[in-house]
Amino acid sequence: QVQLVESGGGLVQAGGSLRLSCAASGRTFRNYPVGWFRQAPGKEREFVASISWSGSSTSYADSVKGRFTISRDNAKNTVYLQMNSLKPEDTAVYYCALSYIVAPSLKSEYEYDYWGQGTQVTVSS
Repeated sequence: QVQLVESGGGLVQAGGSLRLSCAASGRTFRNYPVGWFRQAPGKEREFVASISWSGSSTSYADSVKGRFTISRDNAKNTVYLQMNSLKPEDTAVYYCALSYIVAPSLKSEYEYDYWGQGTQVTVSS
């Protein structure tokens, strides 16, 4: 069993930065890929970024490429999402998720097995 807890969300002005953290319990965390997804009001949950178990492979949605960076520290059982140059359209609840599929570039929410409770990110214009 794995538990994921997101933190670091908040209110920021357009152009600002936030760093989200996803802390995991369980020793298996370091063996599996992790992804970040987001869901804005009235919209479907969408893929943001993913990282392989080792951190050597990352993948991003086109809408965040060049602005967001995903990373992980397996010694701390934590995955991060550094978000720069934030835009109002980045406003959403952000979720981290862990997959038992050992493969790079997992972009579908159906490929993930465990989810955190989410953290709100609000970007004002």
